[in-house]
Amino acid sequence: MLFNSASFAIFIITVFILYYLVPHRYRWFFLLIASYAFYMNLHIAYGLLLFATTLLTYMLALRLEKADTTGQKKRCLLGGILPLVLILLFFKTASPAIDKINTLIEAGRLTMQPLTVRILLPAGVSFYFFQSMGYLIDVYRGKIKAERHFGLYALFVSFFPQLLAGPIGRADSLLPQYRKERPFDYDNVTYGLKLMAWGYFKKLVIADVFAGVVNKVYDQPYSYVGLVFIIVTVMFAIEIYCDFSGYSDIAVGCAKLFGIDLMTNFKSPYFSFSIREFWSRWHISLSTWFRDYVYIPLGGSRVKRWRHCLNLMITFLVSGFWHGSSLTFILWGGIHGLLQILETFIYPKTRKGEAVVRKKHWWQLPITFILLCFTWIFFRANTIQDAFWVIYKLFWDASRPLNYLKTAAICLDMPYISMVGMLLPVIILAVYDGISLKQDVIRLISRQKCFVRWPIYVLLLVVIALFSNKGIATEFIYMQF
Repeated sequence: MLFNSASFAIFIITVFILYYLVPHRYRWFFLLIASYAFYMNLHIAYGLLLFATTLLTYMLALRLEKADTTGQKKRCLLGGILPLVLILLFFKTASPAIDKINTLIEAGRLTMQPLTVRILLPAGVSFYFFQSMGYLIDVYRGKIKAERHFGLYALFVSFFPQLLAGPIGRADSLLPQYRKERPFDYDNVTYGLKLMAWGYFKKLVIADVFAGVVNKVYDQPYSYVGLVFIIVTVMFAIEIYCDFSGYSDIAVGCAKLFGIDLMTNFKSPYFSFSIREFWSRWHISLSTWFRDYVYIPLGGSRVKRWRHCLNLMITFLVSGFWHGSSLTFILWGGIHGLLQILETFIYPKTRKGEAVVRKKHWWQLPITFILLCFTWIFFRANTIQDAFWVIYKLFWDASRPLNYLKTAAICLDMPYISMVGMLLPVIILAVYDGISLKQDVIRLISRQKCFVRWPIYVLLLVVIALFSNKGIATEFIYMQF
C-alpha cells in the first residue's frame, strides 16, 4: 500500500477515526494490527518475515539481558544480528547474481537454460532490520532495558508510517511513546496533516514529474550527449530529495496523527557547505545509525589519521552496499567516503571555545552541490558502463556553446511552458528549505492571520491537484532499498 494511493487514503482515514474510539489500553494492539494489515497488503509473506524476525530479536534481547558473561552476551547479540545480515545479503545479492548467470548463458559461457526465477527484496526489510539490530545493540551496551511486552516491541518494529522507508527509529525514543496515553490533540493532528501535504507536494508535483524526464535519459543514455546529462543529473538530485524527503514528511506527519513523534529525517541537505554537513542533514536516521553502530565502534575519529580515514571509507562502502550490491552503489559510497577524507585535509578548522568548528565560505555551497550531483550519476545509472558514458559525454561539444545548448533543447524536447512549470515548484522548495534552516515553516505559517495562511493551504492543495501525475501511484525510490 503506497502513501500516494487511493487505498492508503481510505486506510489512514479509517485507522485515524477508529484509533481515537478505541480505549487507550487497547490502542497499541489496534496500531499493531493496522500495521500488519498495511504491510501484508503488499504481500502476505512479508508479514511472516516481519513477525519471525521480530520474535527472534525479542527473545534474544531478553536472553542477552539475562546473560551472566560477556561471551554469552556476544553470542546472543551475534545470534540476532547474523541471521538478519544473512537474510539481507541474500535478498540484496540474489537477483544480481541471477542476472549475471543469465548474461553468461546468453554469451555461451554456460550450457544451461536461462534462470527465470526472480527474488525481490521485501519492501522495507532493510529499514526494520536495521531498527531491530540497533535495538539489540542498545540492549547489549546497556543503553536500554530489553522490552518485556512483546506486543509493544512488535509495534516498535512494524509501526506502519515508518515501516517501508523509515525514518529508522530508536527504542529509547519510541517505546515510551507507545505506552503513554495520547488524547486527541488538535494542534498535533493539524500539524501532521500540513506536513503530509507538504510531503505530497514534493513527491507528486516535483519528484514524479522530474522522474519522467530523468528516466527517459538515464534508461537510454547512449542516445544522448552533452548538456542534457548535466540537466537531468541536477533534476535527479532534486527528484531523489523530493521523493525521499517527501516520504519522510508523510511518515512523520502521519505518525503525528496518532501522537507519535518520529525522527526528522532531512534538514535542507542541499544547503550544506561540505559533504560531511550534507550527511548530517540527509537521511539522518540512517547516517546516525551508521555513525553509532559502524563508524564509532571502528574507532571513529579518536584514532590516528590513517585509521580515521579508513573508518570513514569502510562506513561509506557499507552504506553503498546497503543501497545495493551493484558496483554503481559501492562506487557511490566509496566516492562519498573519499570526499569526506579529502575534506579533513582541505577545509580549515578554527577553535571557538572548546568546540572545533569548520569555517564556511559561500563558494563551498555550490562546490558541494556540484560534487553531490557528480556522485548521483553513479547512484542513478543502471550500470557502471552507463555511468562512465554519462561522465565522458557531459561536455561533448561544449566548445561550441550555441550547439551545446541547442543539442540539449532538442534532446529534452520540452515546451517552454513545461520547463517553467517544473521550475516554479523548485523555487518554492528552495524558499521553504532556506527558511527552515532557522525556523519551522509550518508553524510560521500557522501563526499568520487566517486571510494569509488559508490561501497558502488552498494554493498548495490546488497545485497538488493540478500539476501532479494524477491517478498514477508511483513507488517511492527508497522502497527498493
